[in-house]
Amino acid sequence: MTIKKVTILGAGVLGAQIAFQAAYAGFEVVSYDINDDALAAAAKRFETLQGVYQEQVGATTDQLSQTMARLSQSSDLIDAVGAADLIIEAVPENLDLKKQIWAQVGAAAPDHTIFLTNTSTLLPSSFADSTGAPERFLALHFANNIWVQNIVEVMGTTQTDAKYVSLTEQFAKDMGMDPVVLNKEQPRYIMNSLLVPLLDAASRLYANEVASPHQIDKVWKKATRSPKGPFEIMDIVGLRTVYAIHSANAERTGDALERQFTQKLKAEYIDQGKTGKESGQGFYDYDANGNAILDD
Repeated sequence: MTIKKVTILGAGVLGAQIAFQAAYAGFEVVSYDINDDALAAAAKRFETLQGVYQEQVGATTDQLSQTMARLSQSSDLIDAVGAADLIIEAVPENLDLKKQIWAQVGAAAPDHTIFLTNTSTLLPSSFADSTGAPERFLALHFANNIWVQNIVEVMGTTQTDAKYVSLTEQFAKDMGMDPVVLNKEQPRYIMNSLLVPLLDAASRLYANEVASPHQIDKVWKKATRSPKGPFEIMDIVGLRTVYAIHSANAERTGDALERQFTQKLKAEYIDQGKTGKESGQGFYDYDANGNAILDD
């Protein structure tokens, strides 16, 4: 099987990165999102990424021109997936939404199409059957800033045919990624199994008013020599995504500190238009080059 045409479902912060990198690597890419406003926001992300690739990857004007020529946008889901060899889903972390979208995609995509999800918190097996072809369905999980942090995790379910795991691993390499194939399905993969407890601990310290986000980050970075603290990481992920995940957890568990964190996050940041690095403000303010303005 030759993979030439790729569709990315969802053009948010990470979805736009995946689409742009795939087009940069030479694939013909359709970036799908739900309406014209979402497509306009994605177009701005693609414009920003061109500058980022020039500065951090060394991309030439010609390479970027060719990348944009291979990258199209659509708000018509059926049309977007109709000729795809491979589809990557990067929509919000809502199980019902993912089931709904994959049911539509599974009915409209060609019979050979590989179905991939970038879900961070849900088990792929919990919605694999929605595709109608669970043997062709698995996870390909990206980190943010994929042009430099290019690790990806390939994770099948018990229903995934091994040949699609191999095809996905090769696709990831062709896309410029460094794939790691997991031996079995694991909630949160490797990366988030390590990262999420750190972010959760930081959010609880903040919610419980033990310390400010900047103080928490300072302690973590100084003590571990990590380049970024947990709240800087949340800004990169995007505070709307962080809010959605913690809101779902609070609803599921009834945890008081979880609920308190979501309330503070919404009132003090999201409602003020501070949605993270992409907006220029989140737990930190960012300069014109996207660098966090840190305390002395």
